[in-house]
Order: sequence, then C-alpha cells, then structure tokens
Amino acid sequence: MSVCYLKLWKLLLEKDIKRTDLISIAGISSNIVAKMGRNEYVAMESLEKICKALKCDISDIVEFVTEEE
Repeated sequence: MSVCYLKLWKLLLEKDIKRTDLISIAGISSNIVAKMGRNEYVAMESLEKICKALKCDISDIVEFVTEEE
C-alpha cells in the first residue's frame, strides 16, 4: 500500500493555487511539497496545516492505493 496526493494536485488546480502559494498559505516547507510530489509519506502535522489552509478534509488531499503485484 502506498500514499497518493493526486487529489491535492487536482484541488490546487480547481482553486487556482500554485505549489509555491501552498507553501506560503499552509506554512510548510518546500521539502514537504517535494516529498508529496514523489508520493512519499509526510508528517500528519503537515497534512493538517494543508487541510486548514485549503479548508478541506484529509480525504480531499490524500488517499492510500494498493499496489498491483
């Protein structure tokens, strides 16, 4: 099982928010956004900041996917 942030990138497109803007409004580092771009795990604290900034739920920005073998 792995993590996928495709929902976040779609939400940013819908709201016309750039990744650099997300860094500013959510108070997260560019390293966090880079890790999310590679679908790597990030701290729950960072996800909470993003949810607060975008006024959304965690299920709106991240999902777990089952890897096919």
